[in-house]
Amino acid sequence: MPHEYPIGVALAICFFLLISGFNVLPLLALAVLAGVLYMGLLRKGLIKNSFFAEVPSGGQVSFTDVGGQATAKNELMEAMEFIKDREAIGRLGIRPLKGILLTGPPGTGKTLLAKAAATYTDSLFFATSGSEFVEMYAGVGAQRVRSLFRQAREKAKQKNKPRAIIFIDEIEVLGVKRGAHASHMEYDQTLNQLLVEMDGLQSDDDCRLLVIAATNRVDMIDPALLRPGRFDRIVQVELPDKEGRLQILELHTRNKPLAADVRLEEIAKDTFGFSGAHLESLANEAAIMAFRQGEKAISQKHFKEAIDKVMLGEKVERKPSEQELQRIAIHETGHALVSELERPGSVAHLTIVPRGQAMGYMRQSPEHDSYMQTKTQLESQIRIAIAGAVAEELLLQERSTGAANDIQEAVKLAKRLIVCGLSELGIVDGEQSGELIGSTVRSIIAEQEQKVEQILSNYRLLLQQLASLLRHKETLSGEELRAYLHRFRTIA
Repeated sequence: MPHEYPIGVALAICFFLLISGFNVLPLLALAVLAGVLYMGLLRKGLIKNSFFAEVPSGGQVSFTDVGGQATAKNELMEAMEFIKDREAIGRLGIRPLKGILLTGPPGTGKTLLAKAAATYTDSLFFATSGSEFVEMYAGVGAQRVRSLFRQAREKAKQKNKPRAIIFIDEIEVLGVKRGAHASHMEYDQTLNQLLVEMDGLQSDDDCRLLVIAATNRVDMIDPALLRPGRFDRIVQVELPDKEGRLQILELHTRNKPLAADVRLEEIAKDTFGFSGAHLESLANEAAIMAFRQGEKAISQKHFKEAIDKVMLGEKVERKPSEQELQRIAIHETGHALVSELERPGSVAHLTIVPRGQAMGYMRQSPEHDSYMQTKTQLESQIRIAIAGAVAEELLLQERSTGAANDIQEAVKLAKRLIVCGLSELGIVDGEQSGELIGSTVRSIIAEQEQKVEQILSNYRLLLQQLASLLRHKETLSGEELRAYLHRFRTIA
């Protein structure tokens, strides 16, 4: 148990005894003496403050175990060469790096990269989190920072290791901009101590320390911590692209029996926006589904269903009424039909089986990873977003609250058009009124609604047929949808 909890309990007891009329001075004197003795033993290393963990040797991770981060791995491996080859960098007058900051979305493999760096350099690896340092008692955080660096050196020497890596996850908690907590100077004191320790790292130390930190909120970190000489490199660890997702899937399925019909390339294509953690969960969920069904190998259908499970959650027991199911089927068919007409081959799957908070769902399969969008593409996405509500109005004469999330998405896309200067307003600035922007958003969505109404009116009969089929089967694949669309066009 951390030592601040007994301190808090002791203070509470003393306060209770004081108001009860007892003389607490002898107890306070004894407590102060015990505290001084404890801190002295702690500083001398006779007792350990084990708030960080040394990773055991059996838990080593190599760079080959990290998929989908080729750029980050190359940059990190180059930095590790400065740690490994001490003589070469000395001849060239290179100053060894003191700190490396890994930044990117959650689940992208920042911790794995740090562990791989320790394996690559044969360094001891110590892991902690930014939240472990800051407490309510003054001086605790700074003392913990000192203890962390001291113990890293001591343990490395004990194991005859010339190098050690200190990994701090959630560094934004420890390294938050000074002044952000005006009423709590403990944050600033802890950060100041970390700055001092990193300044004290020297290339000629008996044990060379490297600080690797991870964050997904680099904007919160104090600039003094980010400057060269402390965190010398900032390595971006981004969401993997299609090739990266394929590599990660291959890594997480290498110990799993796969059926002959499994096409990991198709799964990688369908999982745009998934992080490495999402993909690991997907492979695990697919294996669980195969186990539930008594299968000896994982098939493509298991992976397809696992995508929905990871994105939306488990199937729920909600039982909508017959009228609601019919409306949901019309709604999802409207999304799917407009999506397929806007971009052929885009629909991967649609269902009216409730999952998580969704009563129905249409999943798209992107043709390729896209990182920027044109005005035409954004307007197309708006049409797809509002197609469900328009389909309800076309066949049932009124809309429902089921389109709430779709409307929010359409508004977000319309605002993006405006912010990027792609609307009739042209380039906008901060002085333009909210009412003007709001009226432009409504105008953009109204214009796209008219186009969707025209599209669905032309395919009204197919919309009815597909909605009826979806209501009956509960699930339709993109291939089935495209087959019906082709047949309809042939007859027409």
